[in-house]
Amino acid sequence: MSRICLAFATLAIFLVSSAFADDVVVLTEENFEKEVGQDRGALVEFYAPWCGHCKKLAPEYENLGTSFKKAKSVLIGKVDCDEHKSLCSKYGVSGYPTIQWFPKGSLEPKKYEGARTAEALTGFVNNEGGTNVKIAAIPSSVVVLTLDNFNEIVLDETKDVLVEFYAPWCGHCKNLAPTYEKVATAFKLEEDVVIANLDSDKHKDLAEKYGVSGYPTLKFFPKSNKAGEDYDGGRDLDDFVTFINEKCGTSRDGKGQLTSKAGIVATLDNLVKEFVSASNDEKKAVLARMEEEVEKLKGSTARYGKIYLKAAKSCMEKGADYAKKEIERVERMLEKAKSKGLQQLHIRRCLASQYWLPAILS
Repeated sequence: MSRICLAFATLAIFLVSSAFADDVVVLTEENFEKEVGQDRGALVEFYAPWCGHCKKLAPEYENLGTSFKKAKSVLIGKVDCDEHKSLCSKYGVSGYPTIQWFPKGSLEPKKYEGARTAEALTGFVNNEGGTNVKIAAIPSSVVVLTLDNFNEIVLDETKDVLVEFYAPWCGHCKNLAPTYEKVATAFKLEEDVVIANLDSDKHKDLAEKYGVSGYPTLKFFPKSNKAGEDYDGGRDLDDFVTFINEKCGTSRDGKGQLTSKAGIVATLDNLVKEFVSASNDEKKAVLARMEEEVEKLKGSTARYGKIYLKAAKSCMEKGADYAKKEIERVERMLEKAKSKGLQQLHIRRCLASQYWLPAILS
């Protein structure tokens, strides 16, 4: 039973760790010539994960990919040059990011020398590819605060809220904006977490009420303290993500993916160990204690607690083969989803929620 449930937990970790699908095609040494130089033109970014200019380009390039995802005559792709050095060397890449256009039916590229914005890149691809695509409007995940909704959102004791007080003319605010948008996107699926901002030029009274004297000022309003706390951490994406995970009990990375810690409730872990090693009669008593603990949980941990209970009850009702059969069924569902070319985000979330068994069984 212990071995099977451990395998079950391993599959769950795989599910919550699987990558978000996006609209930029990931190119490798194995698939490059299958995708590029065929029956469509291709714009390819050669990048390195550690490159600052590449990180700055990333949201613009992702927007480009979204804009052209329905254009059958154009591919928007990218190559990680840390992983595929020989491929990047083959095409003369010596600095990052390098952006090259491969005409339809050709592996002889033309280097892109224009501005690194979605607008400029779109114009270039339209010109080279004979398309007439407009830039996709990407909705913001940052909640816009006003005098009318500030108290309703920020002072809601069921929400943890991070607020940026900014001014439209502020240079530092403009520099922070793309990072702050990524923070909001990373946590948009967390019902208890809100990433918001307030235009302090329009709402000076609110800014003054909370002691804002410079821009941007960031304040955190946790469920337990609606007076607000100053955010004094770093302003890189990872800094914000670490802060929110620690303060809110979430488990997200900078791309919004669930980490391997997602769904784990520390107070239930020891009970899971007892449950796995208990006899059938003893399992009922352990399950009752688990139910008592789950009743004490709040917010997202309460939802995770219910998943503990569901997994434990299913193991009791359906026997030792239950986990093994569920693993096989989930794997078939994943393969079917992949064969249909479906994006994995929805599949991953549903399966992780339904089948998560966060047991530490070592």
